[in-house]
Amino acid sequence: MEESLNLRKKYSMYSPLTLAYIGDSVFDLKIKEYMVAHHNMPVEKFHQRVSKIVCARNQSSFIDEWMENLDETENDIYNRGRNASVHTKAKNATMAEYKKATGLEALVGFLYLCKEYDRLDDIIHTVLDKAGELSE
Repeated sequence: MEESLNLRKKYSMYSPLTLAYIGDSVFDLKIKEYMVAHHNMPVEKFHQRVSKIVCARNQSSFIDEWMENLDETENDIYNRGRNASVHTKAKNATMAEYKKATGLEALVGFLYLCKEYDRLDDIIHTVLDKAGELSE
């Protein structure tokens, strides 16, 4: 418990874009890990299905459903990520969607670095469920 609080304190001080940087990779990896563990298909099919889930537009919609579950620190991390000054935009998303996706990625990065894997898995489960992947 004390280690978790220390990690939360440490990583809550990180730049939200740094958290989003690692969160982007973790999010992508966790979705790929689930897909490979539960399906056997050609790589192109994996890529299509995973890309559909991890795109900024879908990440943006996923966080809308998860917001009520965030504690105060998680909400702060998300908001800092969402409000960070980004200088790029996703190809198929609005700037608002891209910013919300960046907030989600910052939250994922934060949870990963804090070793809060159960909490991270809850988010991934919600994302997969909303994407219709858990019903197969």
